[in-house]
Amino acid sequence: MKLGLGIYRHMLNDDTFAFAVQAGCTHVVVHLVDYFKHGKANPRNNQPTGGRAKPWGLAGDPDQLWKTGELIALRKRIEAAGLKLEAIENLDPAHWYDILLDGPKRARHIQNVMTIVRNMGEAGISTLGYNFSIAGVCGRVRGPFARGGAESVGMDGQEDTPIPNGAVWNMIYDPGAPAGTLPSISHEELWGRLQRFLEEVLPVAEQAGVRLAAHPDDPPTATMRRQPRLVYQQAMYQRLIDTSPSPSNTLEFCLGTLAEMTEGNLYETVDRYSAQGRIAYVHFRNVHGKVPYYHETFIDDGDVDMLRVLAILQRNRFEGVLIPDHSPQMTCSAPWHAGMAYTLGFMRAALLSLERVSRLAEQDPVFP
Repeated sequence: MKLGLGIYRHMLNDDTFAFAVQAGCTHVVVHLVDYFKHGKANPRNNQPTGGRAKPWGLAGDPDQLWKTGELIALRKRIEAAGLKLEAIENLDPAHWYDILLDGPKRARHIQNVMTIVRNMGEAGISTLGYNFSIAGVCGRVRGPFARGGAESVGMDGQEDTPIPNGAVWNMIYDPGAPAGTLPSISHEELWGRLQRFLEEVLPVAEQAGVRLAAHPDDPPTATMRRQPRLVYQQAMYQRLIDTSPSPSNTLEFCLGTLAEMTEGNLYETVDRYSAQGRIAYVHFRNVHGKVPYYHETFIDDGDVDMLRVLAILQRNRFEGVLIPDHSPQMTCSAPWHAGMAYTLGFMRAALLSLERVSRLAEQDPVFP
């Protein structure tokens, strides 16, 4: 297993790359979407949270797709710092909103995604994480929820405020949209939209040598803002896998989101999906509680035994990248960096310990 760091767009610079190397990372996952663009309720010094029903900010330029040249340049900058670019996480809503909404621009947006996937393949970037969700990550609150009063995020009840027209995936793609709200759809309709998306895009992804990695719904409630969710229970990931046997149909495996779900045994779930070899990379996060009431915690202080999770992944020969998903903000002059450093230190020590135990066991049959 490999240690990585997820980096937001405004942090794609030499200082952040150096921080990752110093913390023991060998890989990075980058966000090219600017979640914080004109988001008054979404400060850039933390993970994107917005408000319970406030969008993160404005989506990007619908006519500016990520080009092969800029992706190659980014990969080379990251490699020059001693790291490997493992994945791009999330598509910009401006590039694919009518795939999610089944709107009039759907055909054009399918071509957008195909172009991005081909460009990634040409640039030597192997994985695209995505979250097939109308409401996106929303309904969360911030507060001193973690150990010692550290600021973290959580959920304090179901959020049913309808989504206004011109917004999807918790971002605004059309500031001039007419008044009104999105009509609710059924779960089966949303699953149908996902299946059509995968049927059209997966062949292109296979040809480009790119994996599509699906994130579960966060927060994992059956509905959010009066819209259905796809993967809000652990067993539902199997339906997504069974949609296509393509090796490009994989999972962006978020431990925190899976732990927030109200059904299933997390350790059996880790074993089930890692044994199938369908996990692209792992979001490492700990939580306390279940939806719709939970808080994110420090990595060693939640409901999940992270060492047990790592042992299962090792047993099933998972060799992909682990990244911290989020971390509580620590009380110092660099809250985000300190929280990430704490998580990375825990993860690196745990991985080294597993490797050490494995080597000793091979050398001595009676160990431990």
